[in-house]
Amino acid sequence: MKQLAMRLALFALACVSGGANAQLQQQLIAAGSEITFTNKQMGVSMSGRFKRFDAAVSFEPSRPQTSKIGLVVDLTSVALGSADNEALLARTDWFDSKNHPKASFESTSVKALDAKKFEARGKLTLKGVSRDVVVPFDLSAQTGDAVVTGAFMLRRKDFGIGIGEWEDVSLVANEVNVRFRFVLRGLPPPR
Repeated sequence: MKQLAMRLALFALACVSGGANAQLQQQLIAAGSEITFTNKQMGVSMSGRFKRFDAAVSFEPSRPQTSKIGLVVDLTSVALGSADNEALLARTDWFDSKNHPKASFESTSVKALDAKKFEARGKLTLKGVSRDVVVPFDLSAQTGDAVVTGAFMLRRKDFGIGIGEWEDVSLVANEVNVRFRFVLRGLPPPR
């Protein structure tokens, strides 16, 4: 009787939360996942990465239009290989990470370009400014753990990053190339 009551309670919980129609959520595996960026300062390529980020991903490759992708990046975790440059990025004329410690992306749509290439459209928010972005990505596995890789370009000035004396794009390029590699666990099998 006790087992039957437990099963009924679990069934009721599943029904309330969407049951069989609810999409599985994948887990971001930190080991092997990364977000990096590059841009040019006085013509010299500079690169960095973020050490802390998390994602809420519900993705089904055979039905990408039902997918939801959310990403939060801890801007205070930026790593440039120089404590001075990292402190500079925390200032109000750059990330202003005291007032805006997080950046985020929320998808508004996801579509397939082919069996392993996809495109997410959504809102990227940095320093309190939201802009529409298109993020193409590749999927290297269809079941179990998957590797998602992609890249996109953003213009830092669109988000008020690098203002004041840093606005001159001959000093620091406006274009920032962002690359990512995410390992996701729990991808549903193809239909």
